[in-house]
Amino acid sequence: MAENKDYYEILGVSKDASADEIKKAYRKLSKKYHPDLNKAPGAEQKFKDVNEAYEVLNDEQKRARYDQYGSADANAGFGGGGGFNSSDFGGFGGGNSGGFDDIFSQFFGGGGGRTRGAQPNQPQQGEDLQYQMDLTFEEGVFGKKTTIKYNREATCGTCNGSGAKPGTTPETCSKCHGAGYIQVTQNTPLGRMVSQQVCDVCHGTGKEIKEKCPTCAGSGHVNERHEVKVTVPAGVEDGQQMRLQGQGEAGTNQGGYGDLFIIFRVSPSKVFKRDGAEIYLDQPITFVQAALGDEITVKTVHGDVKMKVPAGTQTGTTFRLRGKGAPRLRGNGNGDQQVTVNVTTPKSLNHEQREAMRSFAKASGETVSGSGKAGFFDKFK
Repeated sequence: MAENKDYYEILGVSKDASADEIKKAYRKLSKKYHPDLNKAPGAEQKFKDVNEAYEVLNDEQKRARYDQYGSADANAGFGGGGGFNSSDFGGFGGGNSGGFDDIFSQFFGGGGGRTRGAQPNQPQQGEDLQYQMDLTFEEGVFGKKTTIKYNREATCGTCNGSGAKPGTTPETCSKCHGAGYIQVTQNTPLGRMVSQQVCDVCHGTGKEIKEKCPTCAGSGHVNERHEVKVTVPAGVEDGQQMRLQGQGEAGTNQGGYGDLFIIFRVSPSKVFKRDGAEIYLDQPITFVQAALGDEITVKTVHGDVKMKVPAGTQTGTTFRLRGKGAPRLRGNGNGDQQVTVNVTTPKSLNHEQREAMRSFAKASGETVSGSGKAGFFDKFK
């Protein structure tokens, strides 16, 4: 391996990328630079670099060595100018995370744990996908039916996912004999050790494709514009998600499709507020309506309704309109709408209104110092 190669940069992933992210990046780049599909100068070398990077980063043991020493070589970090530094492993004391367990994990994938690639040619389900759906406030309340479109990796229709040219079939890998992994002997400070690694010829599939499918270039997958009908349930809220089975990406080795997770983003309303199935509304009323009582018209998501305001209602009083809320997502019926009335104070009064208010104050035994007269600028309005 060349010292100046950054495998993470070659695949375009971060150093904390997951195995799925690395695999997805490899699939994309291997198709982009495959010599059978890309005849541009340098494409073949980029294809080799992508495969070299994937071979290291897709293997837990090699990736661990690469992350620590900048090399996937088993002898990296020993000999030469580096030497052996016990501080790299936290010492050999018991009871902590250091010691021989760390060394075995560093070089041989841990003791007794599941070895990566132990069953690489088994069917594997495809990756899950996410789709963000924007909804209006009303669509979140009542739901809707729609069709969405998105790109996904699908099983190649020409070769049915085998990767082989029609009329041919993949052959058992000549290097690993179909196991998907090979035995590798390494010289270490602890002696000669044997470990398992993913086969560098078949990349763990156990199969060699001599004649590749002209459509998918041997990958078994093609990128497609997929569409699916979606029924958005009534009562969905912002941030909730819905799972559609089998609408994700195609699997490998005849594995099934992954799932699609739709994440809903519901826009807020300029009129209502919502908490689950409960809907809230602030309703202004006049002093006269609050004092004498009235029947007023109130907006709801189901349309305008009449609501009685009893005489003597105080500002901030909340009334409940049964069944006028949003549908309960996991239950029967609707929630309620809670209406909070707020008494508004007029900003200006005409002569008759001022006289009426003075009479009201006098009848109430109140003494009011304000004149209730309009301001200087109000006289010109």
